[in-house]
Amino acid sequence: MEMNEDIADTMVRIAMDAIRNSYVDHDGIAAGACVLSSDGTLYNGCRIDHPIPYLSVPAEMAAMVRAIVDGKREFDGIAIVADIDGFYVPDENTYEFLVEMQVPEIVLADLDGNVKIMPLAEIEPYRPRRRD
Repeated sequence: MEMNEDIADTMVRIAMDAIRNSYVDHDGIAAGACVLSSDGTLYNGCRIDHPIPYLSVPAEMAAMVRAIVDGKREFDGIAIVADIDGFYVPDENTYEFLVEMQVPEIVLADLDGNVKIMPLAEIEPYRPRRRD
């Protein structure tokens, strides 16, 4: 299914609904995501936080895992929304996973209703700073 504005709006709404299911007892950043498989099926996911950072699950990874468990292997896009000012972008590891799964487009949205649709290859993934 080809990404268009109506589908992107639906994906953003689903991602926003998923935010309320986030488990964020440790860093407080609630996030939701929605993946569009190539057959038109939509999968949501939310952030699952853990005090050990590498055990936390980003919302976009949760949505992708749900789709993959359901047998999906081709995707048309992913939408991500988080309870932050501005757009939330995937971290470097999650970005690499999305590239591996050949997700072509990303829909970035904020809680104020601003939406940006772009090729995944054009975003700069979040790279945490190293501690000295």
